[in-house]
Amino acid sequence: MISTRQLRYFVEIADSGSFSAAAERLFIAQSALSRQIKALETQLQTPLFERTARQPKLTAAGEAFYPRARNLLGELHKASNLATQVGNGQLGTLRLSHSSTVPMNGALLQGISTWLERCPGVSMDIAKLSSEAQLEDIADGRLDVGLLRLPVLRQREGVRVVPLYTERLLLAVPPNHPLARNDEAVDLAQLKDEAFISIPHPQRGGLSYLSAELCMRAGFFPKAARVMSRKTTQLQLIQAGFGIALLPESMQDIAPASLHFLPLADPDCLSTVALACPQAPSALVEQFCQTLHECL
Repeated sequence: MISTRQLRYFVEIADSGSFSAAAERLFIAQSALSRQIKALETQLQTPLFERTARQPKLTAAGEAFYPRARNLLGELHKASNLATQVGNGQLGTLRLSHSSTVPMNGALLQGISTWLERCPGVSMDIAKLSSEAQLEDIADGRLDVGLLRLPVLRQREGVRVVPLYTERLLLAVPPNHPLARNDEAVDLAQLKDEAFISIPHPQRGGLSYLSAELCMRAGFFPKAARVMSRKTTQLQLIQAGFGIALLPESMQDIAPASLHFLPLADPDCLSTVALACPQAPSALVEQFCQTLHECL
């Protein structure tokens, strides 16, 4: 089988015009160079050079072989560089997904922008998935990074979940709600008779689970509204007057302007966004996660 060394030696002789010059540029003995070319000609069953007293001249077979050999070496060099860049996280596409209650805004977007500036050869594909679906897709290799809200009730093997940042929870009420008349902090116990447009699913964590946990700590389980959602549609449901919800401060940026947000009296009403990725992440994923932690 023809080796890349033989190809490189052949092309070097053709480019330099002599065996001695090629041997000097390749830092090998001329005799070793001649043996490799002889072995190449034996494999091809045809001479590639006409040996003359002055300088070697390509045969017709050598003329035909030269451009293809040169192209093969060029493609091999490109493939090697590509593999190195991908392996080092300098090239590739990162697949990211976020929960509907983790809006892509503010410092989060700035972190993504910083990473893209540092890695000009990479791109990103962003989708929106539930926390459970994110963990499943990461475990199965269909997703690289997930952004979700704690708590996570069911961890997946091979998936790492790390807290990223914490923010305040606010009470979101429709514009005609009695509480919308002022901006005073609300005690959770005041909400025991209110209808919540999001209550927890028995097997799901996230924001609705946290909200119910906080309400139970205040002495009641949230009453379900007649229309409910765990997605960003809950903003429209609140605006339409179907109920209220405890929402992260960052969701104010994507909420209808008429929605009213009130502070909560309990200082422990906080929500944590976590980053999920494989336990053994690629260099691309590792660099992205490090950048987000730096920026947030």
